[in-house]
Amino acid sequence: MAKGIFVGLATIDVVYSVDEFPASDSKVVARSQDLYVGGPATNASILFAHLGGKAVLVTAVGRHALTHTLHEEFKQYSIELSDIHPEFAEAPVVSSISIDKAGRRNVISANASRMAVPAVRADEAMLQGAGVLLVDGHFMPACQAWAKAARAHGMRTVLDGGSWKDGTEELLGSIDCAICSADFKPPGCSTPEQIIAYLKARGVANVAITQGAEPIQFVSPTSDGRIRIPPIEVVDTLGAGDFFHGAFCFYLSSGAGFLEALVEASRVASVSCRYPGTRAWLSHLE
Repeated sequence: MAKGIFVGLATIDVVYSVDEFPASDSKVVARSQDLYVGGPATNASILFAHLGGKAVLVTAVGRHALTHTLHEEFKQYSIELSDIHPEFAEAPVVSSISIDKAGRRNVISANASRMAVPAVRADEAMLQGAGVLLVDGHFMPACQAWAKAARAHGMRTVLDGGSWKDGTEELLGSIDCAICSADFKPPGCSTPEQIIAYLKARGVANVAITQGAEPIQFVSPTSDGRIRIPPIEVVDTLGAGDFFHGAFCFYLSSGAGFLEALVEASRVASVSCRYPGTRAWLSHLE
């Protein structure tokens, strides 16, 4: 069984479906309200486990009453939790998300900025038997420590580059594969070509830039090019990037090459966009 470790953010997401986004100083009535557990590393770990892998999630949860929601989700999807801040007594990260009829979304979240995590060391025992480790850049000291340790163990290390964060420069020294969104902008970079050149210069061997429905631009030591995204009717893009990363890690740790894992991940992420929410679509995944 493939084993993957996912280091980063766990959130409680309150999701509202609306006809249109509210203007300033206005109110709208939502068509529906749902509650999910989210976060880049968390969603990736859940998809990894759903595909048949063993997933370990390294994140900050704490002991607030609301964390019961997180623990129930981890239990349901057989996610092994390593809590890097078990004594945190305040509410966990809660995101407010609105999605309009076109599938576009607005997100308000404090992310990891309000949770000062103590010094972190990677758990050597948890690293045993794992083939891949993903970091999403949240709780950066934990991402750096675990990625460095995973690299020392010979594991493949993957960066979910949603955006540039303080500490990313140091983190890159421990990364094999960087899968970045169009919002990931290293200093002085504004185009995919500049981003790729920046990452390659810092030792990242495999780089992919996702751009929503536009083709994925990729570079590896043996090939480069673009991967076309099949056209679909988009219902909801919430979590699609996270699921892309989870699927990529699963196929990579199961023996696929970089390009093959990207292609399979894009297929999975496309399926997730055809259904509302971040969990119901899993039953439609072949």
